[in-house]
Amino acid sequence: MRVSRAQAEENRETVINVASRLFREHGFDGIGLKDLMKGAGLTQGGFYKQFSSKDDLAVQASRRAMESATRRWSAAAADDSDPLEAVIKFYLSTDHRGEKAEGCPIVALGSDATRQSAEVKRPFEDGIRAHFEVLDELMTDAKSSNPSGKAMAILSLMVGAVTLSRIMDDERLSQGILDAAAGEVRRIARGDSIA
Repeated sequence: MRVSRAQAEENRETVINVASRLFREHGFDGIGLKDLMKGAGLTQGGFYKQFSSKDDLAVQASRRAMESATRRWSAAAADDSDPLEAVIKFYLSTDHRGEKAEGCPIVALGSDATRQSAEVKRPFEDGIRAHFEVLDELMTDAKSSNPSGKAMAILSLMVGAVTLSRIMDDERLSQGILDAAAGEVRRIARGDSIA
């Protein structure tokens, strides 16, 4: 049965959204096309009508995940009188730590992305740059370079902290990693020297 162009586009968007979540949960190589399409409620046969390859889908899904992550940061910042603090509280939280399928794609797929094609890596680079921009906008004194060293250090610290906290089975240590990172992010943002 043929589907309309509108339905085909809706199906494509569904596959991209589902792949965005499933790739974060299982990794690029941890899930096959059959399961990706099943997760979208579609058959594998329609895949190649919508995408040229699994890499093509990985590019689209990675772009969607990174754009969503940047929007989440912006939304968290917009809802608080201290926008940077809101991002810190959102990102370095136990809730975010537990969000494997919906959480930060840099944490979930960063090491996978380094082993992918340049096309798959591009959305991550673009998304990381967007995160730097958001951080620089939240720090009014960080306009010296684009991106600032502060933004680079903060994002690196936050991504590393969430990654490490997800690895730890010891809840106290996992939470300690998030708390320590939050304190250091605040210190870097203020421009305090190392104690």
